[in-house]
Amino acid sequence: MTPISRSGAGRRSVATLICASLAAGGLTAATVAALEPGAASASSHREAPLISGDPQYDNTDVYAFVSPDKPDTTTLIANWIPFEDPAGGPNFFTFAEDAQYDLHIDNNGDAQGDLLFRYTFKTHVKNDKTFLYNTGPVESLDDPDLNVTQTYDIELIKLKNQREVAKTKVADDVPVAPSNVGKASMPDYNKLRKEAIHELPGGSTTFAGQADDPFFLDLRVFDLLYGGNLSEVGRDTLKGYNVNSVALQVPTDMITESKDQPIVGIWSTTQRKNAQGYFAQVSRLGMPLVNEVVNPIKDKDKFNASAPSEDGQFLQNVTNPELPKLIEAIYKIDAPDEPRNELVDVFLKGVEGLNQPPHVQAAEELRLNTSIKPTHDPKRLGVLDGDNAGFPNGRRLSDDVLDAALQVVEGELLGAKNDLGDAVDKNDKKFGKSFPYLANPTAGSRGKLAKGTSGGNDVRNQLGDALQPAGSSTGMDDTTLVAASAGAGAAGIALIGAGLMWWRRMRTRAY
Repeated sequence: MTPISRSGAGRRSVATLICASLAAGGLTAATVAALEPGAASASSHREAPLISGDPQYDNTDVYAFVSPDKPDTTTLIANWIPFEDPAGGPNFFTFAEDAQYDLHIDNNGDAQGDLLFRYTFKTHVKNDKTFLYNTGPVESLDDPDLNVTQTYDIELIKLKNQREVAKTKVADDVPVAPSNVGKASMPDYNKLRKEAIHELPGGSTTFAGQADDPFFLDLRVFDLLYGGNLSEVGRDTLKGYNVNSVALQVPTDMITESKDQPIVGIWSTTQRKNAQGYFAQVSRLGMPLVNEVVNPIKDKDKFNASAPSEDGQFLQNVTNPELPKLIEAIYKIDAPDEPRNELVDVFLKGVEGLNQPPHVQAAEELRLNTSIKPTHDPKRLGVLDGDNAGFPNGRRLSDDVLDAALQVVEGELLGAKNDLGDAVDKNDKKFGKSFPYLANPTAGSRGKLAKGTSGGNDVRNQLGDALQPAGSSTGMDDTTLVAASAGAGAAGIALIGAGLMWWRRMRTRAY
């Protein structure tokens, strides 16, 4: 097997490339033929049969980290709606109104939630007699031209033994950042993003809205091992796609049990109102990639409807995982001996001495030791590369969780040293340095500009020039082009008129 460097240079090993992509979890689709939105047909996000048909309720990823610019706070991020095509109008991407989007915190390691932040959304339409998401350029979140808007409430719910003991509304009618329709519609989207950041009482900050999908990985394995010759590798399948994000920054002492017990477990769920009017859990996510490649098809929907306290029923999926056996069968790389108790320690309990709480019950939670301060030079492999502020101690936006998880699954902690990975080592967009840290969503307008137009919002004043696409050359000057277009229009009208006259004569005929 050809060695693979951690920097990503020279990654060409069959095992490296294929195993990484299998670990990404897109095993339910046929092939991904291209990188641009609209062409991909698989996603690691669509991890279970039922939820794959309900993207508004499908939680794609969860992140939790000590805030790098405010180390006395912790930032939680959860994303929904996989593979949002930036140009996916006229009905752009909204949170569901019949859903409860929940962020759960277990602050004592007993696999039961102690705190729950619940986001619920409302949709507002100013003019339902138009098909437009916005009826003109949008310059602020309260712009009358933003036709479809959303607001949300946040409730903080305290639990004991899985039962609610107290509830407080901490936010009311906070505006959501809209989908990034394009430059003509939203000439300064960053301004809209900033307006959607809302400070809460007690030192917390919240954001909800569209963002660039921060997960980076190469999923294109389905065409018989990257086309059979490894000529196309290391491309971010999620490049150019957006998600709907909820981000919450809270004082760390608000969510931890005590200074002596700074480790918290975090996961998110979506509950959807059923036909009887009750809310039922339909999606759940904590540690990445678990329901994609650890749980078999028969358990995936059950996992999405269950709580961490019930994870004992899935334990064999972790101690006797399918993925290493599949890799061994195809590529003759020996699978580590079972049972895989080290996977239980790392992914279900936390690393002892790092992010494992005392008296921990094994459960699928993203565990974060909030006492470990952020580093100024984060390493993408986190703990595997000596950076204890990174994955699997929580999850930062820049952590390469696919490579880290794959190396552990293939026996890194058992002495089988490896540098397996998918050659996608960072996101295609840079993350922000302050809350909510997510990159702005890709805009719906990203095609070539018409000839004679600038990149600004002046296209409306240059319609004559816009008749000629960028890069085209007809040999005619602008005057000739416009005149020819006008002449063609007149000829078209004449033809339509002649056609109507013929049709009327035909109707009067006896046969």
